[in-house]
Amino acid sequence: MKVVIAPDSFKGSLTAVQAAQAIAAGIRDADSSIETVMLPAADGGEGTMDSLVGATDGKIVSVIVQDPLGRKVEACYGILGDEEVCVIEIAEASGLMLLQEYERNPLVTSTYGTGELIVHALDAGLRNFIIGLGGSATNDGGVGMLQALGMCFVDEDRVELPRGGGSLGDLHTIDIIRFDKRISESNFLVACDVENPFVGPDGASVVFGPQKGASLAMVNVLDRNLTKLANIVEQQTGISLQGKKGSGAAGGAGGAFQAFFPGEMKQGIQVVLDAISFDEYVTDSDLVITGEGKTDSQTLSGKTPFGVAKVAQRKGKPVILISGAIDEESRNLLAPMFNELHAVADGTVSSKESIEHASHYLRAKTKRVMENYLTKK
Repeated sequence: MKVVIAPDSFKGSLTAVQAAQAIAAGIRDADSSIETVMLPAADGGEGTMDSLVGATDGKIVSVIVQDPLGRKVEACYGILGDEEVCVIEIAEASGLMLLQEYERNPLVTSTYGTGELIVHALDAGLRNFIIGLGGSATNDGGVGMLQALGMCFVDEDRVELPRGGGSLGDLHTIDIIRFDKRISESNFLVACDVENPFVGPDGASVVFGPQKGASLAMVNVLDRNLTKLANIVEQQTGISLQGKKGSGAAGGAGGAFQAFFPGEMKQGIQVVLDAISFDEYVTDSDLVITGEGKTDSQTLSGKTPFGVAKVAQRKGKPVILISGAIDEESRNLLAPMFNELHAVADGTVSSKESIEHASHYLRAKTKRVMENYLTKK
């Protein structure tokens, strides 16, 4: 018997890799003869790089770049096992996790460090990129990233704008003459589950600005400034970002990728599963096990277990969900996607215990689930 193990991270307690290891151990506890294939996954957000590098036996490269406030910070990008595909998460260099709460200010935070990561990867000879857009601290429309790649954003006096979304109201011209020529030789597959447009009531500033530290007054400034940026991008390129789906991701960085980078946007979990050849592993398996920290109705909007279950169903393979917790009100919605649904925090184990000793209890839960599953076969 062969079991494919493809969980996401259990937020706050286990990485996707650690969760997969705990599930594999539980399966061995139930029957040591079962073959396990660990394919820890992610949905395009934070953790995507680690999942892809781990699943393909790739490597992590560390470099010094600038954080959202321009300070030196160590950030990483991944190279997949084929040594041809580079994975960059915007959160690595431009993420909210790099800032203290009082430092959050999307008027000044910039994606410049993400651009530096791309430059480093280009210098290393890489031309195929997977970009994860989750977790940014920025609302600069990706301008900082473009500046790091040589593009100039100037005011009417031809003076380069300061970094951050707050300065874009003074934008007059985008000078692309020094934009890194290697970008046109590359391909960018952007993992994005956000459909928000660049501007407006559903845009980057209004929807995501507050979690990045923006007050209501700041949100209005940021939305106005991104509108100006979008208008000038349209004037110079003919590409209209204002209402474009996904352009509002990562504070408008999604729009920068759509306007200036060759490639496409796809649902995050699909990007990840394609990159690790997930379909092929499932075809050759007898059972698939997935899970995450908490499963609820949001899982059906494209989270890892949903993507995994869709592949399993398409291949005619049973799929079991083992998550830290399951929202009971969502069980009926979730049931059609999974053959079995199990929560570690099931009454015999408290939510607090399941988080504090996550690996132990996930392993124990998996053992019981597998023993029952084997008995029924």
